[in-house]
Order: sequence, then C-alpha cells, then structure tokens
Amino acid sequence: MSCLEIKNLHVDVDGKAILKGLNLTINSKETHALMGPNGNGKSTLLAAIMGNPKFHISEGSILLDGKDVLAMEVDERSRAGLFLGMQYPSEISGVTNSDFLRAAINARRERPIPLFSFIKEMEKTIKQMEMKEDLAHRFLNEGFSGGEKKRNEIVQMKMLKPSIAMLDEIDSGLDVDALKIVADAVNDMKETQDLGLVVVSHYARFLDLLKPTHAHVLVDGKIVVSGGKELVDKIDQQGYDWIEKEYDVHVVKEEEKKVELLGSCAAKGV
Repeated sequence: MSCLEIKNLHVDVDGKAILKGLNLTINSKETHALMGPNGNGKSTLLAAIMGNPKFHISEGSILLDGKDVLAMEVDERSRAGLFLGMQYPSEISGVTNSDFLRAAINARRERPIPLFSFIKEMEKTIKQMEMKEDLAHRFLNEGFSGGEKKRNEIVQMKMLKPSIAMLDEIDSGLDVDALKIVADAVNDMKETQDLGLVVVSHYARFLDLLKPTHAHVLVDGKIVVSGGKELVDKIDQQGYDWIEKEYDVHVVKEEEKKVELLGSCAAKGV
C-alpha cells in the first residue's frame, strides 16, 4: 500500500504564484479526479510532484510513503513509484521504445529483466493497447499521432508498474474507441495492482469509464471543493460558475495567467 501526501504546497513559476497552499492525499486503490478551469494549477501540481525544475516550490511538503519527495531527483521519484502520463509527450529520435522501457525497468531492479520476459510482456501490452506490432522498434513518439502518443504513455505505465500514477489529460486527442482502450487498460491496473491514481480531465465520459473514488475542483491554486462521482456530474452539467458564487472564489481565466512549461512536461497552460 502506498500513500502520497501533499501538504500546504506553494508553487511559483518565474515569480508568479500558481499553487497557494494545496493539500491532497492519494492512497493505493483510490482514483482522484482533479478538475478545474484551465490556468488554475492542475498541470502545475503534477509537474511539481514529478520534479520539473521550472516549478519552484516555496513552501509545503510532498511525502511518498513517509519519504521526502522534494529531496529526490526526478529519476529517484520515478524509481520510488511515481509516474506522470504527460499531456504533451516528447519525441526522442534515435531511442526506440523497447530500449527506453527496458532501461527504465532495469533502473528499478537489482538484476536486469531477462530479455525474453521483457519481449513477452511488451508484446502483450502493445496488443492490449491495440497499437502497431512494430511499436517496440519505433523511435519514442517520433511520427506518432496524438492518440498514439497518449496510448504509448499507458504502455509505459503498464510496463513500469508505478504505485502512484498521475495522468495529465491523457484522454485529449483520443477518439471514442481509443478512449475506451485507455480506460480499460488503466482499470485493469487498478484491479490487479495497488495503484493510486490522479487524473486531470475535462471529459465526464472518460471519468465515467474510470469511476473515480474522489473528485476535487482546483481553483486559483487551491482545492476549493471535494466530493465523489456526484461532483463530477455537477461540473459536467453546470460548469464552474456556481463555484464562484457558492465558495466566494475567483475562477482564474486562462488568458489571465499563462505559464509556459518547458521540456518533457511542456503544456500550453497550467
């Protein structure tokens, strides 16, 4: 069983405050839907947890099973069990999917994974994700469609078997069939592993497939309301305007606060 605890987290980018005292706890076998208008800190939270150096944490703590995540380098966070499925996966020319994944898996093991076992597991995962058989030999995300990149993130997640996974709009760019393929794969991990999951999504359809146990609305750098499936349904039906009135908060519009994310965590907004 794993637990990710985020306490009083303050994050700024280039001197602009994005997260302003955020608290959140994710346990194994829980699925947390993180919702809110673009520009209010959802992607910032995930990138900060994973260790993107663009994001400066000025206050607060992040603990994974009692260990200080903020004291870890990015690769150490990954080996400790954290995984980020990115909104905009990077293309890496010259590095095949199989080489990338085998190196990442071996970094988590005392002894390298036997080649036959690795090939067998990767072929099984590629088939489950209904991707082309040559995926293992293609350069990482190079020439992939948007939907292929997102499914490839799930291939990586299934192969790496994290204890806490964060999916940043993994559903964007997916057609109806691919959406179900991704949801089924994630649900399979939830059932067979003690996976804790954080999902950023604007689409109730995807969240319906994932069946979140918790839902949170993040506005202006703080979680202002939490609930269950009923909160997802209310947001889908009424949007976010009612939150401003009911909780006396200002919903930051994307054009009011734009922050460019760099590198592999690149995104158009936060």
